Amino acid sequence: MSEQYAPDADQAFRALADDELSALLGRQRFGALATGEENGRPLLSTVLYRWDADQRVVRIPTLADRAKVRRLHRDPRCALYVASTDFGAYAVAEGSAELSPVTSEPGDEVGRELLAMQAGLTDPADEGAFLRRMVADRRLVIRIRAARLYGTALGLRQIG
Repeated sequence: MSEQYAPDADQAFRALADDELSALLGRQRFGALATGEENGRPLLSTVLYRWDADQRVVRIPTLADRAKVRRLHRDPRCALYVASTDFGAYAVAEGSAELSPVTSEPGDEVGRELLAMQAGLTDPADEGAFLRRMVADRRLVIRIRAARLYGTALGLRQIG
């Protein structure tokens, strides 16, 4: 069976189960965050994120002065769209955004949350430099508690 899409092929889409959706969210690192503009139009931003399957929370590090932060202050409703590497499946996590305070002291609670999302820092000096940088950048965390997960896959493709 060919894995390639063809316009005349009879490839049915199937809804993904909750565990498949969670697995897809956990494997990827980049997604598209959908927020709403004042005029009601959706606006998409490419974001780096981390998925916490146990808590069903998406965590997105960002700068405090970004437009997405202003939009989420105004209206916290949002969704994160994530595609599989081959784009044969996708998952969406919908929910309301919670915005952390801006990290203000190296090693504060928000800084530690940002550090936990950063892989590969084992040297305490690197951690200290990272935490100072987060303060200087005025970083915060967007947390989306997933109220709803949904997505589909092409054909019989296995996810997870």
